Formats: sequence, C-alpha cells, structure tokens
Amino acid sequence: MLSVVPTPIGNRQDITLRAIETLQSADLVAAEDTRHSGLLLQHLGIKKPFVSLHGHNEASRCSELADLMANGTHVALITDAGMPGISDPGHRLIRTCIERGLPVSVLPGPSAVLTALVGSGFPCDRFFFGGFLPVKSGRRARELTEASARDETAIFFESPHRLEKTLAALVEIIPNRSVCVARELTKTFEEFRRGTPVELLAHFQKHPPKGEITLLIAPEPKKRRPAAEEE
Repeated sequence: MLSVVPTPIGNRQDITLRAIETLQSADLVAAEDTRHSGLLLQHLGIKKPFVSLHGHNEASRCSELADLMANGTHVALITDAGMPGISDPGHRLIRTCIERGLPVSVLPGPSAVLTALVGSGFPCDRFFFGGFLPVKSGRRARELTEASARDETAIFFESPHRLEKTLAALVEIIPNRSVCVARELTKTFEEFRRGTPVELLAHFQKHPPKGEITLLIAPEPKKRRPAAEEE
C-alpha cells in the first residue's frame, strides 16, 4: 500500500503521532530529497531504506514502486515539507496506485496553504490556490490579474528573489487591495505582513525577504457573495 505522509513545513514538532507511526511501519520511504528527509527521520529515531522520487524521475519511478506495492511492500511517500502532491512530487504515484487498484492512505498534516490562509485574516470559506507563480513576467502578470478578479482569497507560492517584482506588478493591477506575505511559517522568524501592494513593496525594498514565502490576495469586497446567497 501507499501512505501519503505530510511532513513539517518548518517546525519539526508539527509531525503527527500518526505520521511517526506510519513511517515506523513502512518498508520503504519514497522521498523528494533523501538527504533532507534523512535528517528528519534521524531526528525521529527512524531508520528506513530510501528511494528518491522527485520531479525529474517521478514518471519513470512510479511503475517500479507500484510493482513493489503490488507484491506487499508498504511505501511511505514524503516530500521536503508539507503535503506530497501540493506543488510537490507525488501526484503521478498516487494516480498510478489508483489506476492499478492499490490502496492509498492519505494522512492529514502540515500545510503552508492553509496555515497562511488562516493567519492572513482574509476570508477562508472559499479560496483559490495557484501553486508557484510563473517565472516570466508576462505570464505572472496575467496570473495575478486573473487572481485579482476572483471572488475568493487567492494564494500563491513565491520565491523571495522575485517577491519585489510580483509586488510591483500588483501595484499596477490592484494598488489598494489587501495583500498578505506569509514568510517562514512555523519557523523562528515567522512573519505575517499585511497591507496594500504599495505598502508591502516599500517594506521589502528596505528589508529584502528571505525564506519560504506564501502570497495571499484578498477578494475585492464588492465581489464577496452576500451571506444569504452563500448559505
């Protein structure tokens, strides 16, 4: 069988008891980065054989792992942080197992998307997650324009090296909209910085951002559905 195991997005204490038990019982761990995940398992006092499963080899590795599982091997799937398959490898392996009728168990656990959404203070009842923003400026601007027109909170992952360019694009598109930059979630220097794109751009130009970043865009107030309609 396949067990999909979320891992901490920063604070190692966020690993669940069920995740630990699953990693202990698995025969094999499929990891995005075996060196990174090896440190986590070492911290947990767990010794297991590893096999790499990342964006460059997932397509070829799926059949191999599915064959092992069909013969009784229990595989635990983990990535560097958070839920496998969410802007991380794992989707193809899960689909392969489903197509071959192999059991798949998904454990709940840490998620940068939901942690950032709740901490932003923006509406949580409906939201859009767009994964990593495009690298090219034209595609990024189109993605942000579409996000700004939605009637729910929009969430993206962004590189700290491109955050200023993204905020500058938002200054042109929605200069007065509420935006939140959630940085280094669950870690020592966790930060939720909220404001307009103009305010946030000015701040990060003076204080270059570091670490993992989740960007959230609040919906335009007039586009929010009336409470009666939502009910």
